[in-house]
Parts: sequence; C-alpha cells; structure tokens
Amino acid sequence: MNTLPHEAIRARGPLVLDSADRDLAELVARGVVSAGDGWVNSGTWLDAAAAGYHELPVALRRTLADFRRHSGGSGSLLIRGLPVDERAVPDTPSVSGSVQKEGTVPAALLTLVAHGLGDPAAYLAEKSGALVHDVVPVPGSEAFQGNEGSVLLSFHNENAFHPHKPDYVLLLCLRADHERQAGLRVACIRTALDKLSKECVETLFRPEYITAPPPSFGDEGALTEPHSILSGAGDDPDVLVDFAATKPLTADGEAAVRELQTVFAATADTIYLEPGDLAVVDNRVAVHGRTSFTPRYDGRDRWLQRTFSLRDLRASRDLRPQDSHVLVR
Repeated sequence: MNTLPHEAIRARGPLVLDSADRDLAELVARGVVSAGDGWVNSGTWLDAAAAGYHELPVALRRTLADFRRHSGGSGSLLIRGLPVDERAVPDTPSVSGSVQKEGTVPAALLTLVAHGLGDPAAYLAEKSGALVHDVVPVPGSEAFQGNEGSVLLSFHNENAFHPHKPDYVLLLCLRADHERQAGLRVACIRTALDKLSKECVETLFRPEYITAPPPSFGDEGALTEPHSILSGAGDDPDVLVDFAATKPLTADGEAAVRELQTVFAATADTIYLEPGDLAVVDNRVAVHGRTSFTPRYDGRDRWLQRTFSLRDLRASRDLRPQDSHVLVR
C-alpha cells in the first residue's frame, strides 16, 4: 500500500482555501444554519451538517480524507482561509463555561469538518454537553490548566482520562490575541519516538500511570485504572498523557515522563492562529498545549471555538442515551 512518509506529509504545509472554495464553504455553512432549527446541539443541525459535508469544496474533503487515513509526522492539520469575518464577530465572551448555542457560520464549519473526520461528539460533564465550546480567557482563571486560562498550558491529550476520548480536536480561530503571543503547541509521538531512549520507551509501554479528569469535569478524586502512556504498534504507537493530570506510579515511570515531556517540548510545532484558521489535532498520536498570553478582558481577546470528533461513535453507545452525540459520563 502506498502512503507518503511521515516527513513528506509533515512538509506538505497547510491547506489554504482560494476565494472560490472559501465562497463555497460559506455557502454550505449558511445552508446548515438555515436548515437547522437554531440550536447547534439539535438533531436537525447535525443532520444538515452531515448532508452538507458532501457539498464542501473537493480540495477540503480530499485533505480531510487523507488526514483521517494518516495524520503524518506532526499529527495535526492546518486549514486556512475559512469564511470567518472578524468584523462580524461579536465581543469575545469572558464568562466561565461559555459555549455556542445559536447557529452561526463558524459553528457550522466546525460541525461540517467534524463529520468529515467521524462524528461530532460532546461530554455532558464538560460545558453541559455543548457540541461547540468557546475557548476564551476568563478573569480569575488565568492560572487554570484548561481552556479558560492564559498561562502556559501543558501538553495533554484531550480528555485523556476518558475511555472514549476524542479522536480529533478541532480549533477554529474567530479572533487572535492582541499581541499575537498565544500559540497552539502540538507535539507528535511519531516525531518524538526515535529521540527517546530505549529504556524510556519500554517504560512508557508499561501500565505504570494513572490520570485524573480535568477540573472542567467536576469529578475531583476520580482516577483511571493504571494505564500505559504508549500503546499499540511499537513503531507507530498511540500516546495517552496529560502532563498536568497523569501521575507515575514508579520511579522509572517518573523518569520516563520527564524525558517524554522534554522531547515533546523540543520537537513541538507552534501555530499562531488567525481568524479563519482551523487546526485539527489527531488526539491519538499528538498532544497539544498553548503558550502564555496576556488577556485584556476588553471584548477583543483571543477567541477559538472547539469541537470534537469520534471515528467510531457506536463504541460509546452505552454512554449516549437515545443514540445522541453527547456522552453522559
């Protein structure tokens, strides 16, 4: 089977939509907004997005299909030129738990792309199960290790503690921060693997770690069963870690985590998102974080919107009453 080497895929660069494809993407997104009933979590909205995906520009659909098949050496994809008009974006929210409930073009774009990678999904304990989250700085939460903070956000797999963590994390920029200091950091185990010592890799494959839920899930004290950080194929493993929440159970495990964190920091890509940029992170092989920045809380702060996609929604069927897209625990 012919596939591009990791390095070739990594060097391919972002997909930049031309004006014709941008106009078509906007037309399709507006179609989802009009066909939906005004609520992003509704079945009507999701059905409209599932159907609309097939009308998106060919270049976009082809890129998503390639990325779904193999996310490359970076484990991430950057799409630029999506129809986000910052002049029409309202003031950046600054309250805890902010989500996008009403249908908008950006919310439609996120839902459309999530359908191209799998199925959109949400978690009831996280922002009340909303499918589209606002990632914005919140006064008083500057040091929070989560989407409301503004200090350095440590590397993590999204919802690493959960048995059905997202396969993909989608982050769409509506507004950049004032000083353009906030950078999305992405580190991929495919790039890091051959830079780790043999002893480190062997230890990371052993079930010597436990992970706590993030504070946003409100389930303090709950921990996973002991798990490994690396799993699967030895030459192309999956990674499962949250450096703010994963704790080693042994001295060897602690040393291995420190080495992994150092190598991730040395090999990470930093992406400075602008309005209309969409970053997709393969949550199975890549971790992500964010550089620090200084919010002003003046209505013009950095504003990303986020959604998740699961490749196999059926696997979480017992957690989704009425076969909804929201996992209740």
